[in-house]
Amino acid sequence: MISVENISVEFAAKPLFSSATFVVNDRDRIALVGKNGAGKSTLLKIMSGIQHPTTGNVAVPAGTTIGYLPQVMNTHDDTTVREEAMKTFPTPQLKDVADTEKTLKGLGFTRADLDRPTSEFSGGWRMRIELAKILLRHPDVLLLDEPTNHLDIESIQWLEQFLARSAKAVLLVSHDRAFINNVTTRTIEISCGKIIDYKVKYDQYTILRQERRAQQLRAYKNQQKEIADLKEFIEKFRYKPTKAVQVQSRIKQLQRIVPIEIDDIDTSTLHLKFPPCLRSGDFPLICEDVRKDYGDHTVFKDVTLTIRRGEKVAFVGKNGEGKSTLVKCIMGEIPFDGHLKIGHNVQPAYFAQNQAQLLDGEKTVFDTVDYVARGEIRTKIRDILGAFMFGGEAADKKVKVLSGGERSRLAMLLLLLQPVNMLILDEPTNHLDMTSKDVLKEAIRAFDGTAIIVSHDREFLDGLVTKVYEFGGGRVREHLGGIYDYLTHNSDYVQVPHAQHSSSEPGPVPAQPEPSTKQSFSERKEQQKQLRKAQRAVDDSEKKIEAMEQRLKELDQILCQPENACDMTLVNEYTTTKRTLDEEMERWEQLSADLASLST
Repeated sequence: MISVENISVEFAAKPLFSSATFVVNDRDRIALVGKNGAGKSTLLKIMSGIQHPTTGNVAVPAGTTIGYLPQVMNTHDDTTVREEAMKTFPTPQLKDVADTEKTLKGLGFTRADLDRPTSEFSGGWRMRIELAKILLRHPDVLLLDEPTNHLDIESIQWLEQFLARSAKAVLLVSHDRAFINNVTTRTIEISCGKIIDYKVKYDQYTILRQERRAQQLRAYKNQQKEIADLKEFIEKFRYKPTKAVQVQSRIKQLQRIVPIEIDDIDTSTLHLKFPPCLRSGDFPLICEDVRKDYGDHTVFKDVTLTIRRGEKVAFVGKNGEGKSTLVKCIMGEIPFDGHLKIGHNVQPAYFAQNQAQLLDGEKTVFDTVDYVARGEIRTKIRDILGAFMFGGEAADKKVKVLSGGERSRLAMLLLLLQPVNMLILDEPTNHLDMTSKDVLKEAIRAFDGTAIIVSHDREFLDGLVTKVYEFGGGRVREHLGGIYDYLTHNSDYVQVPHAQHSSSEPGPVPAQPEPSTKQSFSERKEQQKQLRKAQRAVDDSEKKIEAMEQRLKELDQILCQPENACDMTLVNEYTTTKRTLDEEMERWEQLSADLASLST
């Protein structure tokens, strides 16, 4: 359907890629992969006709339609959501109206949203409208550049179903591993300026790529040895007349060698660990009947949850349902109603997109990381920067010239180097490639503190969290288990429209959880009352312990002075305080155990 024929692209006389040749056939599902800056977005623009290659050609048969979704595009704000989407059809039919509504609902819009002006929605939601318009055209080839960037989990899964059942040919760029694996069956990689075509899914491609890189390394080492041997011979016999012929032969041989290129440094073995930190209390976070309103709009209410030390939990749900709002409540950034308790000795680290704005623009990327790195990690800064896509010259850029995405990535990296015991991460993977996400995921998995993660990235959350809090309809519901346990439990989705399908019947809507009974509600209230009482006892005990520990430190300093060493009053106070502290520590352990049993 589309034939890419020997295209090359140069920027400022520097080649981005060359001799790129491949064909996109009907029903192909292709993932376009490669490091940031390799030319993936450029190649999509060329295939869509927006940009021209330096050399070569893209052949598109007459009558073939292409739908292209860039990462950033112009949106329109002069109509309602429904009217904007209907611009897809010159003369809309009844079927088109039904398909439009299904598609918009599948991408996360409610029925009430459809008649709202598009100007009331954020840029991410307006991008969803543009995606809906492209999908509704049913083009012969879909070119999608990071289509899941502004989608929640339900909308991503709906899009997967749509592409599987309704799309013709698809070529996409994405850093969402689960999305790529669920949609594509072929992987085209841009590496070292070349195109390598793998006829396999992404996960299989990663295995084949490792094998290919190992072969590259072996060949590279052999070539380097050959070059070294030739140079050694030339230098050794350069001035011996009897060896002149052999030397000239070696020089020509050296000139004929085509250097073997290998992929960028492999950071798959890079491991990062958070620095040691104080142990927090058993319950870093307790929320009781937390509520947040903006004017007449209730974001959520009756939020009651307890997170234990060491738990890693996910906040999921459609955009706008309050995930980030609750995070801001936890961090004390906005007022709320109800009770929210941060536990003893909790040292939180919060990552949100605005963290990037706090960086010193005059420092280089390297200096920014070097300033906070401690111990052995300082010897690995270049490798760490490479894993977060700041390899080579990028490490020496000043922060002020970085893009918004690059700054967010740098802020996330700095977080990994901080001594904290509770992580609160709001969409931490938005600007990370797959390697960077793997490094971050491993670091959080090894983290012995508590983590709250707001994310739509299923692959990132899989194997990382053991509890999911679902935000929706002004409520927050707890689901035990991992992200796929939650998704399996909530597996009913809006039906996607089929291409060339005349049915206008709406599909099934997601099933709603059963409402709680009055008896279970009253039981829960009583349990919360007992939990609050137990928590107060633990808090009181912790305050006593803290006061006694402080007094012992003071007594230590006093008794270290020679004139006070034999003061029996001070010695007796020290002995009594130490004994009382030991008793209070035993009491605290029992109170904490009682609190834990009430929370299960």
